[in-house]
Amino acid sequence: MSEPDEKNKPRDDNADLAEAARVFGPFEADLIKSLLESHGIACVVRGRTAPFVYPFTVDGLAEFKVMVQEKDLEKAKDLLAAVPAADGKNGSGRAG
Repeated sequence: MSEPDEKNKPRDDNADLAEAARVFGPFEADLIKSLLESHGIACVVRGRTAPFVYPFTVDGLAEFKVMVQEKDLEKAKDLLAAVPAADGKNGSGRAG
């Protein structure tokens, strides 16, 4: 039993995650997460909690990243590019 046990190795859960979108608010991040998950793409939202304490954006304080597995990154970016923007054009311009 000189070989290390696989269960005891430290696991890096973020090893295969890539940023699909970066937005500046938790609500937009949740909308993107819902869209991606409805198309079968698992994702995680990472953000800072400061926007809930200080309701303004300064130097990335309200920045949220929507992370997907690298294998799903291209599909996620394609989906996000197809979403109509507020001005009626395709693509929000927010992805990646």
